Amino acid sequence: MPRTIWSGAISFGLVTVPIHVVSATEDHSIRFHQVHLEDMSRVRVRKVCEVEDREVPASEIGKGYEVSKTQIVAVTDEELRQMPLPTAKAIEIEAFVPLESIDAIQLAEGYYLQPDGQVAAKPYKLLRLALERSSKVAIAKYAWSGRERLGLLRVRGEAIVLHAMRWPDEIRDPSELAPAAAEVTDEEISEAEHLINRMTRDDVDGPDFTDRYTDAIAKVIEAKRDGLELPRTPEPAAAPGRVVDLMAALQESVRKAQKSRGEDASVHEMPAGPSKKATAKKTAKKAPAKKASSRNPRRSA
Repeated sequence: MPRTIWSGAISFGLVTVPIHVVSATEDHSIRFHQVHLEDMSRVRVRKVCEVEDREVPASEIGKGYEVSKTQIVAVTDEELRQMPLPTAKAIEIEAFVPLESIDAIQLAEGYYLQPDGQVAAKPYKLLRLALERSSKVAIAKYAWSGRERLGLLRVRGEAIVLHAMRWPDEIRDPSELAPAAAEVTDEEISEAEHLINRMTRDDVDGPDFTDRYTDAIAKVIEAKRDGLELPRTPEPAAAPGRVVDLMAALQESVRKAQKSRGEDASVHEMPAGPSKKATAKKTAKKAPAKKASSRNPRRSA
């Protein structure tokens, strides 16, 4: 059973659901220590006071906000806990929206919300079933780790999931990243769509979606531990020349996708349509970038 990260309640209207928050994911990454290579002893980070030039124990360390270069204001954990902020003790649902209205770039880590005892069982199930039947997700506010956050509640199986969200003003405007104007034909778009169809699947489970990097690190560690030769990356095939014909590259990609699925890899017939010249279109002009809004740093919650 994963440990409880936070305890509180979900609040929507006059309904309150006591819950525990537990992690919905696991980190299987291989982690390294920093070591002194001459004797393999650990290298540790020590917290030192700049004025007294001595290591400071955790009991003497607190939070401080730099008002100016010459003034720092200390803020205690107790003062943060006593702030008159409703979201400090509850996940306050503000609205219900269709999931497709949320840009995926706003979503961050996910957590399972576990009902806290029998008293929470009925309102928890009520909220879960209401979300399911309405095909909506809930947008909420909550305060963790020194700041107020935005969150999304959705249903996964028998559980309610909370996804941390980024505030709208934390998302950068992508317009300045748009490429220069280029011509793309309808035939090229159709071939790209054909490639998408060939690579479409129902889920992201299976051996194609495993962490090969972590597996490779594990093999390196095992080989070094046992004094064996390190595994090597196989020599790549002759590097292909620069792609000039985009259509040819798309068709070759389709053939490879078909072959990987055991399908007939013969070139398919292109649908009849206007000539490339007649269908060549220029992409939309780059939209002017929005000016960055200047605002004070978000205050800690």
